Amino acid sequence: MKKIIQHLENSKQILLATHIEPDGDALGSLISMGLFLEAINKKTTLYCESPIPAIYRFLPGTERVVSTIDSISKYDTAIILDCGSLQRIGKMDELVGRVPTIINIDHHITNSYFGTYQFVETDSCATTALIYKLITVLGGRIDKDIAFSIYTGILTDTGSFRFSNTNMDSFAICEEMVSIGVDPHIVAQNVYGTYSLGRIKLLNLALDSLEISRNGKLSMMTLTESMLSKTDTQPEDVDGLINYAKRIEDVKVAVLLSEYPNGNSRLSNAKRYYHVSLRSDGSVDVAKIAALFEGGGHKTAAGFDIKTKLSDLKTDILNLSEKLSSG
Repeated sequence: MKKIIQHLENSKQILLATHIEPDGDALGSLISMGLFLEAINKKTTLYCESPIPAIYRFLPGTERVVSTIDSISKYDTAIILDCGSLQRIGKMDELVGRVPTIINIDHHITNSYFGTYQFVETDSCATTALIYKLITVLGGRIDKDIAFSIYTGILTDTGSFRFSNTNMDSFAICEEMVSIGVDPHIVAQNVYGTYSLGRIKLLNLALDSLEISRNGKLSMMTLTESMLSKTDTQPEDVDGLINYAKRIEDVKVAVLLSEYPNGNSRLSNAKRYYHVSLRSDGSVDVAKIAALFEGGGHKTAAGFDIKTKLSDLKTDILNLSEKLSSG
């Protein structure tokens, strides 16, 4: 961390980026780090290729996040947040890779340790917790706006303190953020308490697609581009739907197949791009499964992208169930 701090003190133009289809920790770390750097008079750009999900637009600073980069040559430093690999930021990965110094800040166990400097702690509850540590070591001030992002990142990445990555830091940091001025009710109401009508309709279609493996250990839901169109929803509305499949009794691994728009033929036998989300009850390491498909994540939450036929993908996923313990 010392080298990162020394470098940031001398940096003049900093690009901050996080992964496509951002969750609360991705946006929380992006915004909190960006707001802090701006407070110490650093020129920054906050970048995310995907739109900001509606449930996170209440966070102060979301208006600073851009989805395009006009010129990469002006940046002396790029900070990549909550990404196991540089490719996770999307189509700009090669361009961003040209920035002279790349700082990799992440907590995923599958992190490839890319970049010039790495601040990777796989036992951390969230990347926002690492941002908290970094700001603290720098002797910086965490104001109310930064606190909202840090709190939201930790809350969502621990599943409201229900997931196995929940630790003492989770509670200690969030307690401090509340003392600074974060209102837990406001965060919970935005993140968990309000759904659009379209998202409810999308959930209905997702539940209709539910399939259970023969041994009952794996559940799978499918969301297609046509479902999003029919319900007038966006990819951001998919966030959290997999938890319904995960909560089924005796299920060890829940899977959500989400189709990406790609401009290819819409014929049923055509290969399409899919994002595959994996969730475990803790007895199965889904990060290892994702790694088989060049993906990554945590033991209980991981994912990967793949181009294939839907029928083939479903067959491959259901075949995974045979490897799950029957105990």
